Amino acid sequence: MVSPTDEKDPFDAIVDAPFDAALSERYLVYALSTITARSLPDLRDGLKPVHRRLLWAMRQLKLDPGQAYKKSARVVGDVIGKYHPHGDASVYDAMVRLAQDWSLRYPLVEGQGNFGNIDGDNAAAYRYTEARLTKTAIQLMAGLDEGTVNFIPTYNGEDEEPEIFPGLFPNLLANGATGIAVGMATSIPSHNVAEIIDATLMLIENPESTHAELMQVFKGPDFATGGLVVDSPEAISHAYETGKGAFRVRGRFSTGRVGADWESTGIEKLGSGQWQLVISEIPYMVPKSKLIEQIAALIGDRKLPILEDVRDESDEAIRIVLIPKSRNVDPELLKESLYRLTDLESRFTLNLNVLDAHRTPGVLGLKLLLQEWVYSQIDILLRRTRHRLEKIASRLELVAGYIIAYLNLDRIIEIIRTEDEPKPVMMAEFELTDRQAEAILNMRLRSLRKLEEMELRREHEDLLKEQDELNKLLESPARQRTRIKRDLAALRKDYAEDTPLGRRRTTIAQATPTVAFSMDAMIEKEPVTVVLSQRGWVRAAKGHVPLDSDFKYKEGDGPAFALHAQTTDKLLIALDNGRFYTLGADKLPGARGFGEPIRTMLDIDAEAHVVAVIVHRPKTQLLLAANTGRGFAAETDEILAETRKGRGVMSTKPGVRLAVVREIPPEHDHLAVVGENRKLLVFSLEELPVLAKGQGVTLQRYRDGGLSDAVTLKLEDGLTWTMGGESGRTRVEKDLMPWKVARGAAGRLPPQGFPRDNKF
Repeated sequence: MVSPTDEKDPFDAIVDAPFDAALSERYLVYALSTITARSLPDLRDGLKPVHRRLLWAMRQLKLDPGQAYKKSARVVGDVIGKYHPHGDASVYDAMVRLAQDWSLRYPLVEGQGNFGNIDGDNAAAYRYTEARLTKTAIQLMAGLDEGTVNFIPTYNGEDEEPEIFPGLFPNLLANGATGIAVGMATSIPSHNVAEIIDATLMLIENPESTHAELMQVFKGPDFATGGLVVDSPEAISHAYETGKGAFRVRGRFSTGRVGADWESTGIEKLGSGQWQLVISEIPYMVPKSKLIEQIAALIGDRKLPILEDVRDESDEAIRIVLIPKSRNVDPELLKESLYRLTDLESRFTLNLNVLDAHRTPGVLGLKLLLQEWVYSQIDILLRRTRHRLEKIASRLELVAGYIIAYLNLDRIIEIIRTEDEPKPVMMAEFELTDRQAEAILNMRLRSLRKLEEMELRREHEDLLKEQDELNKLLESPARQRTRIKRDLAALRKDYAEDTPLGRRRTTIAQATPTVAFSMDAMIEKEPVTVVLSQRGWVRAAKGHVPLDSDFKYKEGDGPAFALHAQTTDKLLIALDNGRFYTLGADKLPGARGFGEPIRTMLDIDAEAHVVAVIVHRPKTQLLLAANTGRGFAAETDEILAETRKGRGVMSTKPGVRLAVVREIPPEHDHLAVVGENRKLLVFSLEELPVLAKGQGVTLQRYRDGGLSDAVTLKLEDGLTWTMGGESGRTRVEKDLMPWKVARGAAGRLPPQGFPRDNKF
């Protein structure tokens, strides 16, 4: 009986350790596991563990390209049961990606059934789909039975799996990889196998080859979905030299292939001058349905008014048709706007972060990466050679024993018939090894032919010759490089430029100079009448209606500003606190109702009031004057505000407010100012400074009161003002010399008949 004192206290297993140290240690283990056993690909075969285990399980199931398909559920079950103890969904998703020719440049799995589509739809459940390996996958796994790689125990120790795949197919660069680990990530695009092999052969021929020389044959990414890489050759080269960078990837406008090349404009003539634009390829990793939704949203939100409609006419080949608003639309402007506003142009990051032969992560440049891959292939070649030499030595031993048996056939038969234990007798008499004697005893009677003896001698000679060649290969690095070059050249034939799989899909071409692009060009020009009420409700009526029309207002509200504009115009809204705001006329609500409060569109202070609404005219000036009599001229282009918060132009303080905002016509040369004290003065505009921001200078001096109004004029035309009453008559005072003085003077009483409200 066990005494209570012999029982172990479970609390004895608790280790007293600082929390931060324990957490740090465990997180480090997790991080290293994520980096080395999940997220980063191995430089030697370009695979992550889940992909390697998938392909290995399919090989074990004998799913070769010439064999029948098997259910994906069978493959997934074997993978998660024997090699990869993770969720079935993640394993199946990884398998599906290996079969998608729009995800992988060179698919490693051949699927049968619904494996998803480029629209982003999911594959069917694994109980419905079937799969087998492709020829590329077989090439990647070639040599697994030839002692080329180490086999490691599976997670439960019941089975073994290869550490890497030894095949010569350059999968890392050919198919690329993406992954996010802890504290690091990898992003490698796919490339053209023929170009990878050409660069590798150049490096084998001349290890001193420069990066620039490699880039002569290694053009850049070759995405599964085609498209165009529009960066400069210098930018692409620098990215591969450092192992980090990014590529601008664009969809392709084309109506189809003309011979070996794509038609380059994408313009499809329809007759009567009409045309439509066709997209035949989209950027890598951009779902087609998402791209079409983006374009449709632009049309619906009227952000791309030069585009009428978008249609998806795709079957196996992508065909997205764009209908312009009219035949007068510039096709290049439409293309440029789609590149800017949608995912038709995207960026693919390059981060050549991989695990080297020692399972150490690192970012490698192109040359170093290819060198490391060549070293690994030479190591695999040497391991294969040693393995073959062992097999040859084993076979030579047996063949030598068989030849001895044929030379002494009668004596061998006699020993076998007469001796109870013939094996030791044969070994002693003919100096045979144990394996040779056992093999002779196991020979079939039908092998005792003269022809068999001749075949054995021929085999013996062939084996000795092969053994000699392999020994020379082991001893000579030059022979090793030659062998790798020969094997690579043979592999290149399967992926040559004239083969459907080997033909380059992505065009490397620097983008043409950008078409002058502005969102204003996207706005359809239409006349509107802008109305702003006293309480700040704004709207825009279609067309140029009379400004004195009877517009409806909310109860207690009334008219404040009304002006004619175009939908392409920008409105400058000036407030008495000296801030200016910019509002696009196309953004204004319609005039069917009362409009919308302008404060919902702009961040306007609650106590500020609008003093002017002016249509922006490029390269013109505004007169700004405060109630204190100070002012200056400002360039309209400098006043434009890019944000809702506006732009501070006239500096104000308590008691000071912006009172006058007027356009300055180019032909005007003088400024007239009238104060609340009914004093008028006129001075030259040359005395008025042009500022971007500030308080300005004194326009008129006051003893009491402040500025009432100011206006610019042409001196020879005189000063014009509207007479009182309903007649609408105007009066012109030609002779202004009595009031023409220097800026900052007090002025004198205006001419007879000047308005009593002191407004021009």
